[in-house]
Amino acid sequence: MPKDELKTAVLQRAAALSALRRHYHMHPELSFEERATAATIATRLRELGLETREHVGGEGVVGVLRGEPEDASGRTLLVRADIDALPIQELNEAPYRSQVPGVMHACGHDGHIAIALTLAEILSERRDQLRGNVTFAFQPAEERAAGASKMIDEGALRDPDVDAVIGLHLWSTYPVGKVAVQAGAVMASADELILRVRGKGGHGAVPHEAVDPIVAAAQIVVASQTLVSREISPFHPAVLTFGAISGGTAFNIIADEVELRGTLRTYDEADRAFLKRRLADLSEGVAHALRAAAEVTVGLGTGPCVNDPEITRLVRAAAEATVGRDNVPTEDMRLSPSDDMSVFLAAVPGCYFFVGAGNVERGITAPHHNARFDIDEAALAIGLETLLRATLAYLAPVGDQE
Repeated sequence: MPKDELKTAVLQRAAALSALRRHYHMHPELSFEERATAATIATRLRELGLETREHVGGEGVVGVLRGEPEDASGRTLLVRADIDALPIQELNEAPYRSQVPGVMHACGHDGHIAIALTLAEILSERRDQLRGNVTFAFQPAEERAAGASKMIDEGALRDPDVDAVIGLHLWSTYPVGKVAVQAGAVMASADELILRVRGKGGHGAVPHEAVDPIVAAAQIVVASQTLVSREISPFHPAVLTFGAISGGTAFNIIADEVELRGTLRTYDEADRAFLKRRLADLSEGVAHALRAAAEVTVGLGTGPCVNDPEITRLVRAAAEATVGRDNVPTEDMRLSPSDDMSVFLAAVPGCYFFVGAGNVERGITAPHHNARFDIDEAALAIGLETLLRATLAYLAPVGDQE
């Protein structure tokens, strides 16, 4: 398809694209419960003539569009879109607000679904021009960092074998009209930390007869901050935060046990492994010095999203063709939130990029995971066009790629 037709193909679908996003926004489903969402996705993929598999890694859906030309590259590109919502009661008054009490698409996944389905529609109509294969992976349970690995375990990267992956994230605190694309780490790893400190309960008036786990826990929290400030290079950002502490039953009783929960974020797998190991060592050492015992376990987790330089170069060219070079900044746009797109990126070379969806003039400024989250829907067409250009460029015959 000539390049001057790409923007037209996208703009012709702008209204339908917004309507599709609003449908999914009104009918959100939580991680591991995306049954109706997945069913509508699978139905639409089959209508478009894609080979479709359901229940891949839970409620995941995989659709394969195989190219037909004899000079096809033979390569397969996977386009990933996450589909789950969050346990948040929406406070927006928009006519398309969530119709499900306590559940909301507060992270843009509704838009990701709409973009990927519309991309499948455009490409399916031009199958005879498609020089290679496109696999669409509609991934469940991103908010629990659990869906990507399960989809891959159940064959999302096979039949056909996937050579590269791309995906996008609409970003509400980044202005609409801008697209952020960069190589290397772009989102941090995330690990849920569970720290249990065990002591010996007793009367608050006679602490020498007990072993106070609250005091030990407090010392561990303070000491743990030196792991980042004194044991990690200042050129390697990392965050260790304890967000919850629970223990005890009354003001004058020394508890037997305290539980702390926190999160660890890094952009480097070596730093991630080091800090998890050192937190366990430090916690056990501090607790032992205070006659207590400590145990660290790691719950939900995912690695950093790391973009491949060559795929990133291709996506950047697609973004520049969509919004202009001046609207694809070169400054560091790394984000400290995490995403299990990292699992796809670790399996095959790829690129995860960010499409600005905020608009201060329209009051669209709420951050992700907020009850007033929304997007400027002009971002949908920008994301779609960038994905379309990148997909066609990747599957172009060798020598014709941008």
